[in-house]
Amino acid sequence: MISIVDEAPGHTGAREALLDLCFGEARFAKTSERLREGRLPVFAFVALDESGKLVGTVRLWSVADGSGAQSLLLGPLAVDPGCRGHRVGDRLMRHALNQAAVHGHGSVILVGDLPYYARFGFAAGLLDDVTLPGPVDHYRFLGVEFAPGHLAGLDGLLTAAGAIDPMAAIAVSQESAPLLKIA
Repeated sequence: MISIVDEAPGHTGAREALLDLCFGEARFAKTSERLREGRLPVFAFVALDESGKLVGTVRLWSVADGSGAQSLLLGPLAVDPGCRGHRVGDRLMRHALNQAAVHGHGSVILVGDLPYYARFGFAAGLLDDVTLPGPVDHYRFLGVEFAPGHLAGLDGLLTAAGAIDPMAAIAVSQESAPLLKIA
C-alpha cells in the first residue's frame, strides 16, 4: 500500500537520492530549476511504501509574471523505478492538483511530456505569451486551469515567487563571505 503524505524534513535525503536516480545531475541545468532554486515549494508531497520507504515525490512552486499574476509550477515528479506501473505518479499528480485547486490556485504549469500529462488535464498551446528564464520546447510547456481563463492572464517572463528557503540563503551568504585568515 502506498501512502501520499506531506513532505517532511526527514524525507530530504531520500528525496534527493530519488531525484538523482531518476534525473541525474542534469536536473540542475533544466530551465525549470531556475524558478525553484533557493525557494521553498508551496506544496511538497511524497509517496511512501508500506515499509516507509520514499518511492515518489512531487512539488509545486509559486511563479509570477511581471504584473504579479501567479501560477504554480509543478516539478519535479519522480517515482522509484521499482514502483513504475503501480500508478504512484498518478496518485501523486492527482493529490498535488487536488490540493492546488482546493487551496484556490487558478492554474498549474509544467515542462513535460504531453502524452503523460494530458490524462491530468494538461494541454499545450495555453502558454504562448509566457516565457521561462531559459530555453524550453513550447510543445512541452503545458498548463491546466482550475479557474477558466487563468492562464490567459499570464504574460511575459515568469519568475520565482513565494518564500525564500532560509537554508539556501545561509549557504549563499557563506559562499560569498570572506575567509578569515588566522595568523
